[in-house]
Amino acid sequence: MEKLPSGSECFVCGRDNPFGLKMFFYREAKGSCFSNVTIPEQYQSYPGVTHGGVVAAILDEASGRAINADPDLFMVTMELTVRYRRPVPIEQPLKVVGTLLKRRGKVATAKGELFDPDGNLLAESSGMFVDLPQEQQAQMLEGMEGWRVYPDEE
Repeated sequence: MEKLPSGSECFVCGRDNPFGLKMFFYREAKGSCFSNVTIPEQYQSYPGVTHGGVVAAILDEASGRAINADPDLFMVTMELTVRYRRPVPIEQPLKVVGTLLKRRGKVATAKGELFDPDGNLLAESSGMFVDLPQEQQAQMLEGMEGWRVYPDEE
């Protein structure tokens, strides 16, 4: 199992983002990653239920990380479809899994799945991702100084 780098300001994984989820992601096999998360109360919509936009962000991040095995190559989301199966609870441990389905040339497809502690599927996504153009990759790399593998206790 390999721990993946996190950013400093990213909403999902950013260690310094005061509003972020501060999630750690791990790769068990090529094309697959996971993270555990307990979604704080401030991200609820209806009482006790996580806002759907936050759920979509978590699924998008997991799917993208399953694709982006090379830290110097970037794919970005072109399309994301989310299916909400059950209400996603706040303040309960959850697990998200991202899986690369196919990569052909500059386009890849991936899925994300969010589970409760009993293994029930709460939400799932399918996405299409495209290579970020070289000039934009260069600009992005310049701003990546905050990306690194952080210790679990941070």
